[in-house]
Amino acid sequence: MNDLHRFDLICFDWDGTLFDSTAIIARCIQEAVVDVGGARPSAQDAAFVIGLSLGPALARVAPDIPREKYVALGARYREHYLAHQNDISLFAGVLPLIRELRQKGCHLAVATGKSRRGLDEVLTSRALSGLFDGSRTADETAGKPNPRMLLELMREFGAPPERTLMIGDTSHDLEMARNAGCASVGVSYGAHRSEDLDALGALFVARSVPDLRAWLEARV
Repeated sequence: MNDLHRFDLICFDWDGTLFDSTAIIARCIQEAVVDVGGARPSAQDAAFVIGLSLGPALARVAPDIPREKYVALGARYREHYLAHQNDISLFAGVLPLIRELRQKGCHLAVATGKSRRGLDEVLTSRALSGLFDGSRTADETAGKPNPRMLLELMREFGAPPERTLMIGDTSHDLEMARNAGCASVGVSYGAHRSEDLDALGALFVARSVPDLRAWLEARV
């Protein structure tokens, strides 16, 4: 198959890929861990778990927190995040990119570690409702790198793995794509390093939204 016009379904991660939230999420994780008595994780460790479901992410980044405090840890994270959510915005260039892809006729979806409630709130608040054809969240399917989100979206839109592309900023996103049998593109302006994304077989690693847009223009 010619490499041009090869993708019918494009699935995006949310935080760190479309939404400029990596630094704030990492800081909220750090503060939540300290609030419940744990050792403050490094910014790098806090950023690494972004994209995972909230429970596993917090447990992984705070191994010294006993299991009975996980509920409190999650609650403190949500409180910190809600206090800063209005400080977060889409990366510059995301809206024009999404609109261009829609005009070209491909299906667009979101596959995120956020909760359904959290995703719905941000889609509404950012006037993005209607720009995506579908979405899946960790709490209604399974957390990354389990491929269930992508498998469900592929079934919903009748897209085979070879014509499906997952775009994300973490190794969890790309590992999920590999587990689902579809292609992936990484973005290095989010949570994980370019070399981590390359190691998981990304077709391309974009350094910016314009970089991603230029790559997609030739393949959608």
